Amino acid sequence: MMSPSEFEEWAARLNLTEETKTEIQRIRQSPPARRVGGGKYNVSGRYSSNKMGVTIQFESHKVELPAIYMMEFNDDILEYYDQPPQIKVNYFQSKKDKNRKT
Repeated sequence: MMSPSEFEEWAARLNLTEETKTEIQRIRQSPPARRVGGGKYNVSGRYSSNKMGVTIQFESHKVELPAIYMMEFNDDILEYYDQPPQIKVNYFQSKKDKNRKT
């Protein structure tokens, strides 16, 4: 996990706007939005991440757990989070439709 100064250096290198930095910081500082649970056809669990310094939850040992391994051991991945807070996404349904969908 990046230190505050490493984050600032990274954000400056990418020329991120203050709005973008604020949103990323909100995600970085938030606890998981929910606890994961197992279902009938999936296996949930927790992975103790050395990279992040926290325990990462997963709901699928066939999809999410391999993704955790990939992110944990890929040096190009700086940070990753389980169950981040909701992010509002605005988009247009079609080029003709000017009504924004959320």
